[in-house]
Amino acid sequence: MIEVLIALAIVAVALGAVMRAIGALAADTDTTRMRLLALWSADNALGELRIASSWPDAGTQTFACPQGRYRFVCRQSVATLPSPLVRRVTVSVYPSASSGTVLAEVVTVIQNEARR
Repeated sequence: MIEVLIALAIVAVALGAVMRAIGALAADTDTTRMRLLALWSADNALGELRIASSWPDAGTQTFACPQGRYRFVCRQSVATLPSPLVRRVTVSVYPSASSGTVLAEVVTVIQNEARR
C-alpha cells in the first residue's frame, strides 16, 4: 500500500511539472505574438513614410500604431547624417505611452528624392 502512495506522489509531482511547463510555453507564445505584431507596426510606420515620399524633419514624434487587439505606441526618431541626402529613421514600438519596454525597433535610411 505504501508503494502505491509513493508512486502516486511521484506521478503527481511529474504532472505538476508538465503543467507548469505548458503554462510557461503558452506565456512565451503570447509574448512572441505580441512582439511580431509590434514589428509589423514598426514596418507599417516606415512603409507609410516611404509611400509619402516626403522628407522627414529631424526630431522625435509619438503616435498610435495599433495592430490587432494591441494598442501599441510608436516613437519615430529622425536623425540627420553627414550626407544631406539621407536621414536615419528609427521606429520603436511600446505597449503603451508610459512604458519603457521596447517590443520592436526598426531602423532604416530615407533618401531625399527631391535633391537627387
